Amino acid sequence: MHLVDLDTPSLVLDLDRVEANIARLQAYCDAHGLALRPHIKTHKLPVLAHKQIRAGAVGIACQKLGEAEVMIAAGIQDIMLPYNIVGRAKLERLARLARLARISVSVDAEVTAAALSDVLSAEGATVEVFIELASTIERAGVTQVEEVVRLARLIADDLPSLVWRGVLMYPTNAANVGYLDAVCRALEAAGLRAPVVSGGGSPTMFKQHENPWVTEVRIGTYIFEDMTGVRGGYFNLDDCAATLLCTVVSAPTPDRIILDGGSKTFTLEGTAPYGHLVEFPQARIYAMNEEHGYVNVAECPVKPHIGDRVRVIPNHVCAAVNLHNTAYGVRGDYVEAVWPIAARGLVQ
Repeated sequence: MHLVDLDTPSLVLDLDRVEANIARLQAYCDAHGLALRPHIKTHKLPVLAHKQIRAGAVGIACQKLGEAEVMIAAGIQDIMLPYNIVGRAKLERLARLARLARISVSVDAEVTAAALSDVLSAEGATVEVFIELASTIERAGVTQVEEVVRLARLIADDLPSLVWRGVLMYPTNAANVGYLDAVCRALEAAGLRAPVVSGGGSPTMFKQHENPWVTEVRIGTYIFEDMTGVRGGYFNLDDCAATLLCTVVSAPTPDRIILDGGSKTFTLEGTAPYGHLVEFPQARIYAMNEEHGYVNVAECPVKPHIGDRVRVIPNHVCAAVNLHNTAYGVRGDYVEAVWPIAARGLVQ
């Protein structure tokens, strides 16, 4: 099967670029003595997780239990869930997974850690535990150094079925280095040195070695790259591996065309333009509804016509992949692989 045979819209992965992206970051981590733990929320494909591990990754990160269940069923044996697992139903699922693979999770509160310990102890399971540190994105995470030390001691000494593993932060960039340094020094002084300091963040993925505390890197988007990173200056347009193949279905005016992909194909994340047309770089996707992409082609020296097919690099590839059931792996114009996106939509 060839690219021309695919119906649209379709998620298309350039396998040469995928493999080059995997190799590039792995080589960087190897050169600097950093463990690489790719975050599979980007691709959600067991086959690509296995490619990353064969290249040298120590394991993977998943954001939700459903993703981890898919990856364990596919044979992945080392999984981090950098997320607070809350509620008995989820904790019982976690215990089942912990009997099948090496699992680590994060906590940022005593109540979360205590509930985790109670259920795992009752189920006869063990997990490794990281403390999540607050950062400038103001998401989850412990905000005070002394609270990190207190929680680490509780995990290490008083909560059965939990194994103290270290700390994690996102992102580990210049804005957060001061707090990370203070935490790591305080833990060391208390005899609780973090065995693993897990960091990440795509904008600084090739600067993680500059932080002397970081031992492990969690990155997801690097495998495909996207327009958010291209515009931000940390991804390269020529390395973007995931595109949405679409068809021009209308040309109502000389300066406007309509694609058969809208917010159910690309998402509406970010601001316009909502993606980059590879064949028509001067075009601008300025609006979308669910099934229509509105494209201004006024600046295009040669304009697309009804029936033309175009490839669009999305603004945020992780969210775009999650909208699709199938990924098509291609080399040149040949479709080499057809993969169901096994972990898509697993928000629980």
